[in-house]
Amino acid sequence: MAVTDDAIEKIKAMIVSGELAPGDRLPPEKELSERLGLSRNSMREAVKALEVIRVLDVRRGDGTYVTSLEPHLLLEAISFVVDMHDDDSMLEIFAVRRMLESQATGLAATLGSDDAIGELEREVDSIDPTVSIEALVEHDIRFHREIVAMAGNAYLASLIEHLSSQTVRARVWRGLTEGGAVERTLSEHRAIADAIARRDSGLATSLATAHIAGVERWLRQAASA
Repeated sequence: MAVTDDAIEKIKAMIVSGELAPGDRLPPEKELSERLGLSRNSMREAVKALEVIRVLDVRRGDGTYVTSLEPHLLLEAISFVVDMHDDDSMLEIFAVRRMLESQATGLAATLGSDDAIGELEREVDSIDPTVSIEALVEHDIRFHREIVAMAGNAYLASLIEHLSSQTVRARVWRGLTEGGAVERTLSEHRAIADAIARRDSGLATSLATAHIAGVERWLRQAASA
C-alpha cells in the first residue's frame, strides 16, 4: 500500500501544481509511470483509487482524465458513508448538519437574491401535507438545497446535502407522517422562508437550528424506542 500511496500523492501533486487541470487527459500509463519513477502496477492501483473518489475518470478505449473536481463530485462518497451508519452515528451527523446549515440559512437571509427567495417561497407554497412520502422527501431536498445555495459556497452546499442522504430523509419523513408531525414540520419550513424573505439573518439562523434539532430529537426517540 505504501507504493500505491506514493503513486496517489504524486498524481495529486500534479493536479495541485496545475500540471494537470480539470478535464486534462493523463499521459499514457507507461509514460507516466516512468516519469514518476513508479511501477505500472502501482500506477494502475493509484488510478483505480482516485477514480473511486471521483478525482479521475477512466474512459475505456479513450484514456484517463481528471474530472471537473467540482465539490459535488469530490464529496459524493459522504452520502454512502452516511447511509452505512447506525442511529448513534446518525445523531452525530445531524449535529454537524445543524451547525453548518443554521449558519448557511443565516447567510441566505443576507446574500440570497430576490429571485432565489421568490423560488424558495414558491417551493413552500407548492407542498401539501397530504402528499406522498416520496413527494415530501423531494420537497425537503429542494427546500434545503435552495437555502444553502443562497449562501454562495459550493463546498458548503455539497457537504450539507450529502450529510443527509435521500435514504435518511425518507426514513425521517416516514416517521413524521406516522407521528402526525408533517404539518408542523412544513410550518417550520414556512417560518424559515419568511425569515429569509424579511432578511432577518438572526431569526433565520435560530429557526433553522430549532428545525434540525427537532429532527435530531425524533431520531433520538426512535433510536431508544
